[in-house]
Amino acid sequence: MNHSQIVSFIWGVADLIRDTFKRGKYQDVILPLTVLRRLDCVLAPTRRKVLAVQARFKGRLDNLDPQLRRASGFAFYNTSRYDFGKLLADAPHVAQNLRNYIAGFSPNMREVLERFDFDNTISKLDEAGLLFQVVQRFGDPRVDLATAGPEGACGEGAVGRSGHRADGPDEALPAGRRPGEIAAGAVTSCDIEL
Repeated sequence: MNHSQIVSFIWGVADLIRDTFKRGKYQDVILPLTVLRRLDCVLAPTRRKVLAVQARFKGRLDNLDPQLRRASGFAFYNTSRYDFGKLLADAPHVAQNLRNYIAGFSPNMREVLERFDFDNTISKLDEAGLLFQVVQRFGDPRVDLATAGPEGACGEGAVGRSGHRADGPDEALPAGRRPGEIAAGAVTSCDIEL
């Protein structure tokens, strides 16, 4: 996907959630799901290898983390049986399975993901009957965030605009950062040491 396709995709998600989330809260949905989908795409090529290493060494080693990192090729991994495709295969349980998917990340990545306070957003989307639809959009195989360019999968043009308050600056954002800055760093830096 090129930058303008990603911007259009994210604005489509914003349109879907508009009646449930205020404009300044779109980032509560879009940022964590963008990061999760990016991670899903990046980890896909080594997914089977990570699960095989986990099965081989589980119960035999106290700390599997180094072996699982090595198997994933990154400083993080996911050992959940779910990915975005499998989340969509079980629509009635998408909230529970999404939480399971998030819990399957390595401790360092879970710590990053917990900063989004996404659990509350999952509940709100689920109660509004939107969770499956939003996950379905992000899980679309055409949404390939693994090849996002240096401007980030979201960039200022997408999440930056959708996360702005209509009446002023982003005082509510962590450390005064704009959502596009947060997403650009998180989405394009999957190979950093966490």
